[in-house]
Amino acid sequence: MIFHIDERDKWQPVVQKWREEGKVIASSNGTFDILHVGHVRLLTEAKAQGDVLVLGLNSDKSVKTYKSPKRPIVPQEERAALMAALRCIDLILIFDEPESARFVRELKPDVHVKDSTYGYDLLEAPIVQEYGGKIHLVEKDDHSTTNIIEKILDVYKDEIK
Repeated sequence: MIFHIDERDKWQPVVQKWREEGKVIASSNGTFDILHVGHVRLLTEAKAQGDVLVLGLNSDKSVKTYKSPKRPIVPQEERAALMAALRCIDLILIFDEPESARFVRELKPDVHVKDSTYGYDLLEAPIVQEYGGKIHLVEKDDHSTTNIIEKILDVYKDEIK
């Protein structure tokens, strides 16, 4: 299931049903521009923190604002389709803001999962703590979309004209 965060009438009933069933809702968020093993490891661990996993996906507009006008490489509809194909993800909410505060505030996950880049000082922490949720950090590894792009450019530098 893929929705824009503004489509509350479509995704909120799904989340409400999960809550009524007593399911633990885990979440994570990001750009997921070029899918790599670091993403898969993060999301697999995120799913292990709950019964369902909701992914907040930065829209193209959002990515251009906070990463680079040249990004994303892969358009949001394609990124969302790739992420939806992962069996660990139950729901995807696309959001336009450069930061995930609104996503977390509206979803109110029981557990919000991020890589360890910012430690427990991450942007979402005060929001999650405010309603009694918890933050779970996954050890960051060396995989990144930026590294993949740099490797492609290096490998093909003599062939690019």
